[in-house]
Amino acid sequence: MNALDTLSATLLEAGRKLFAAECVFMKGVVALQHLPEPGAPEVAFAGRSNVGKSSLVNALTGRKTLARTSNTPGRTRELNFFELGERLRIVDMPGYGYAKVPKPMADAWTKLIFDYLRGRAELRLLCLLVDARHGLKPSDEDLMTLLDKAAVPFRVILTKADKIHGAAMTKRIEETQAALKKHPAAAPEPLLTSSVKGMGIAELRALLAAQADPALN
Repeated sequence: MNALDTLSATLLEAGRKLFAAECVFMKGVVALQHLPEPGAPEVAFAGRSNVGKSSLVNALTGRKTLARTSNTPGRTRELNFFELGERLRIVDMPGYGYAKVPKPMADAWTKLIFDYLRGRAELRLLCLLVDARHGLKPSDEDLMTLLDKAAVPFRVILTKADKIHGAAMTKRIEETQAALKKHPAAAPEPLLTSSVKGMGIAELRALLAAQADPALN
């Protein structure tokens, strides 16, 4: 059972309406000085390369090619900003932790991610995507520690949840919950999602709608 399946009907409907709006690509950013001017609240998506980040962004917006997907991990090399109905900005961040990317390039991406997280006042929430089959890795723990220090709220999103079942899924959820208890910036429950099956998409839309409209909280 999804840990967030008791979200209110009001919040779920707000999420549906928000993501029915037009979602447009704003710009790709490779340096902090090129960030968009302050505007709508921002929600960022981060995770290890090949975790299914772009596929999840596409599933949320209902647009198959909004965020680029690739069989080659590490393709997203910028902070890609999308604006949703002028009410919320989605930030698709470069993946991290992929060993085959040249180290100087990986270091540059990592610095860009961390600098953005430390200093962006518009950032309301970070969705930390973790492959449900593999669980949290040391690089994810590093990011969670930084988010604690920067006081950036975050929620773990377990992706590809259709690939793991039964006792294995129960164990993965329990492991994740135990890890999250150590991080004050973390929401206590992970959200299970599958871009292929549509699992957790409505719930995630609802959570993001609450960031666009604080009155929904």
